[in-house]
Amino acid sequence: MTHAEPASPRPETLTVHPPHVEVTGSRPLGVPLHQGHVFAFDSADALAEGFTSPDAFLYSRLGNPTVRTLEDAVARLEGGAAARSFASGMGAINAVLLGLLSSGDHVIAQTCLYGGTYAVLTDLAARWGVHVTYVSGNDPEEVRAALRPETRLLYLETIANPTTRVADLPALAAVAAGAGVPVAVDNTFASPLLCRPLDHGADVVVHSATKYLAGHADVLGGIAVFKDSETYGRVRHHSVEQGASTDPFAAWLTLRGMQTLSLRMERQCASAAELAARLETHPAVETVRHPALASHPDRAIAARLLPAGGGGVVSIDLAGGREAGRAFVEAVRLASLSVSLGDVKTLVMHPASTSHHQLDAAALAAAGIGAGTVRLSVGIEHVEDLWADLEQALTKAG
Repeated sequence: MTHAEPASPRPETLTVHPPHVEVTGSRPLGVPLHQGHVFAFDSADALAEGFTSPDAFLYSRLGNPTVRTLEDAVARLEGGAAARSFASGMGAINAVLLGLLSSGDHVIAQTCLYGGTYAVLTDLAARWGVHVTYVSGNDPEEVRAALRPETRLLYLETIANPTTRVADLPALAAVAAGAGVPVAVDNTFASPLLCRPLDHGADVVVHSATKYLAGHADVLGGIAVFKDSETYGRVRHHSVEQGASTDPFAAWLTLRGMQTLSLRMERQCASAAELAARLETHPAVETVRHPALASHPDRAIAARLLPAGGGGVVSIDLAGGREAGRAFVEAVRLASLSVSLGDVKTLVMHPASTSHHQLDAAALAAAGIGAGTVRLSVGIEHVEDLWADLEQALTKAG
């Protein structure tokens, strides 16, 4: 008996199963976008192994080739062993905190933190009994005095949001290391081009990839980089089930944006330093904070940790207080009144009523955020055009 050749698939089937083109003899110049969320296997054993292997591509919540390319790229930039990316910066922060902490643990954290981080720590304290002690981020003895037997994490920001205070990472990390306490650092404001916290004693680095890494206001993402594979494994284990995984298209956009990171950071740092120097002489401005200024309280630390530039964020306190701050952010024309930072466009905002609205008056004061504080995230526009816009806005605010 002879067997007939299998019939060609019918049109309904062909539409579901297009051919896969294999690239041979060349390679794509850009990173391919693997948008599909699920992957097929040739054997049952291989599929089963995919559930336990962090290197397998099984389901994009667990891992994806485009997402892995982003993770490897940022891990290499930061000098880490591995990285895990997330759907947002807060996804990365939550994954690190929830992956490393348990009920009853103690955290030492910098007083001036991003408002979302402060909110998460407050929630962990209220609902899960995670105790938090806040320190300035500049005095190692404060950290030493705050240590407890149950201390499990020291949490810092390279450049604090929005005050631009610069944490003395080597000194603080040395105290934590002496007590066996891991250190997590939010490096969003600096980017890996200005500072690599792992080189200064950190164990985990987090970024809101939405900001400088991506840089074009078209993607939401976060990433955590780990000094060692063991800590990476702990956080990955928990984060897989939390589900805040990166969309492959967001990862692809971030990789595209990172190609111009060095060019953007160079322009943004230079323009921010120039604008900060001019703002110091303006009568409507009480205080200007930028790590490149000689008047900055952490100038000596910044010179050591941020030799390539003080970042693109400038914080100012307006003489007229809250009303002046509101008038200023509404008067800019070239800059945009918007949350976020690190964009190619210059953005302005009033932290007390936006990014740090979770903080009450006492917490705002402790963090160094005043009623008239305004944050400028300097873009890549010509510095003279930016200065003209700020001048006219200050005139209206005064």
